[in-house]
Amino acid sequence: MKKLSVLFAVVVMVVSVSMAKAQKLATVDLMGVLNAMPEKKKADTDIKTFLDAKQAEIKKKADAGQAKLKQYTEEAPKKTADENKARETELQKLQEEIAQMQDKAQKDLQAKQDVAFGPIEKKLNDAIEKVAKANGYEFIMDANSAALVYKSGADATAAVKKELGIN
Repeated sequence: MKKLSVLFAVVVMVVSVSMAKAQKLATVDLMGVLNAMPEKKKADTDIKTFLDAKQAEIKKKADAGQAKLKQYTEEAPKKTADENKARETELQKLQEEIAQMQDKAQKDLQAKQDVAFGPIEKKLNDAIEKVAKANGYEFIMDANSAALVYKSGADATAAVKKELGIN
């Protein structure tokens, strides 16, 4: 019985190794390729500019709110309870406006990223698919993936960059 188990284990190992050898594997440095693409560089610059503008707008509103808060705090002892209550309501409304601006900016940023990076991702995926078919690769894995434990397949990074016309 023990010999049968050992024989079965050896057969499974031989079949597994021969199946693995039959598959043509390659890796690609996705981040390296993406960062080399001019479209990605332009999209990154556009998004940073957009984000900086939104942050400046929110900061301006927040600074104005801080100035008002300081002014109202200093003047509070000299004002009536009704005036202070109205000022408190105004400050709460201003805080809500700032929070809404931040939420809207986050949503706008996500939408801008989706629009900017969608075509880039499609172009990269199309290039990877074309390289895989041209070179007979059955699998192309991201060389930077944490799930990748062993890598001995060919590296398709140069071929994908060539397909995209980048160095």
